[in-house]
Amino acid sequence: MKKLLVATAALLLSTVAYAGEVQIPSNRPIISASVPDDWSTNETGTGIEINSADNSVYLAIDVASPKKTGDMIDEAAKFLDKQGVTIDEKTQKYTEDKLNGKDIIYIEWAGKDKDGPASVGLAALVLNEKTVAVLTYWGTPGQEEKNSAAVGKILASIKSAE
Repeated sequence: MKKLLVATAALLLSTVAYAGEVQIPSNRPIISASVPDDWSTNETGTGIEINSADNSVYLAIDVASPKKTGDMIDEAAKFLDKQGVTIDEKTQKYTEDKLNGKDIIYIEWAGKDKDGPASVGLAALVLNEKTVAVLTYWGTPGQEEKNSAAVGKILASIKSAE
């Protein structure tokens, strides 16, 4: 996931069409993000699920308070497990960085899903003292690279709606 962010500045020049901002949650926006027109979205109880048009990338953006971030990450891990996604703990990479000028913590792994190898990542983006965006990433190596520009734009667009 971090590799996708390193190139974000260059990726902002890409020509992918965007539907505009998606409000999360839609009934009382706390954060927003821009999603490509041809990607599918599904609102959940705590955020939004986003799938690339070719289904090689899954990205969830969930809203949490700083105190609930750990619970949200646990829920994301349970979701991945229910989907049959496993991780190779020996491949774990932990990174602290900045995204959009905000603190972000990444944890990423190599893993497997029902179709074979998978890239898996969890991140916590601190938007302000009341809001953390918890990101869950799951991609298909060799296919996800086609969508790296779009993922970079989505991540660069995440902001607090307050």
